[in-house]
Amino acid sequence: MRILALETSAKACSAAVTEDGKVVAGVFQCTGLTHSRTLMPMVEGMLKNADLTAADMDAIAVARGPGSFTGIRIGVAAAKGLAFAAGKPAVGVSTLEAMALNAAGMDGLVVCAMDARRQQIYNAVFSSRDGRLTRLTPDRAIALSDLAEELKTEETRKIIVGDGAALCYTYFLEKQLPCVLAPPSLVMQNAVSVALDAEKAAQAGGLESAQELVPVYLRAAQADRLRKERNEREQST
Repeated sequence: MRILALETSAKACSAAVTEDGKVVAGVFQCTGLTHSRTLMPMVEGMLKNADLTAADMDAIAVARGPGSFTGIRIGVAAAKGLAFAAGKPAVGVSTLEAMALNAAGMDGLVVCAMDARRQQIYNAVFSSRDGRLTRLTPDRAIALSDLAEELKTEETRKIIVGDGAALCYTYFLEKQLPCVLAPPSLVMQNAVSVALDAEKAAQAGGLESAQELVPVYLRAAQADRLRKERNEREQST
């Protein structure tokens, strides 16, 4: 199965093509430029250099969330457009599950961490053993203090991945909770892992139409939260 995958959940932006579990092409950029400016030129350049088109794919995959609200919207919209134009099915995968694949070759607990602001992270925890991942928690937004409390009695090695890994690592060490960061080449989320996770999902019946593909945010956008808080204050006065 040949899959074109997109990853736009945080500051970094990436795209990749895999076929039957092997990487065919990939591109990664983390320069601070907006994904709306960088994503499609990256995809078009990668496909051109690989002598491929979206029509050559069996599916279009994307990290559907959680993550940056703007980033996720851009990635999902691009995947929907590519899938619809090429007449291909789509696969939306968990950002956290895909990033956990980065550390699947390291035995221990894989702690996925994305900075969700307000001393929270988007998180999921997986057990990694002999190259296989087992999910232990759902995707969630959780306070760093609550996650540290949850893991404080766990003696298994803790490997932290994701764009919020440094934040989580620093907090854990402050709380005397031993952990390690994934290697620099593996710590950030990337489209290769999205493609590999999407291939597994597709084989399990996870294909959907472009119209059915939707983002997953886990919590309301900041503007919505502020509006709700303002309305609650006004109603209480």
